[in-house]
Amino acid sequence: MPNTPAQVGMGSTGLFFARGVSREQKEWARKIFSSFGEVAEFPREELLDVVTALSGSGPAYAFLFIEALADGAVRAGMGREEAVRLAAATVEGAARMVRESGKHPGELKDMVTSPGGTTAAGIAALEMGAFRGTVLSAVFAAWQRSRELSG
Repeated sequence: MPNTPAQVGMGSTGLFFARGVSREQKEWARKIFSSFGEVAEFPREELLDVVTALSGSGPAYAFLFIEALADGAVRAGMGREEAVRLAAATVEGAARMVRESGKHPGELKDMVTSPGGTTAAGIAALEMGAFRGTVLSAVFAAWQRSRELSG
């Protein structure tokens, strides 16, 4: 189950291997899928529905978030082209920090958040809008739908 960012070499793929798949076959599959992004292997096939909900649908959530970031900047007076470019770079950079730092996303968030600062104000606004709960609900709803479609 690769996702659409695989088109730019930054996909995320979940793999499950049934019994009887040889070590060589597994290595071959891992090599193919890792050639265009991150690969995670799962011990149970039903977890691929979670991969669908997270990595299959996740790019749409990220695109929506980037669009919303840019819309906020446009509302504050920035040009659309610059806003989209900076919003996309911001999300890409944050994602790279999560992958490469080894730190929990919450710890990285705290590194950006000064007491009483601009980030704290923005996070408060996101939390008042139930940002995390809404994202969690979106992934869960996509997982439930994936189960329905695969069942």
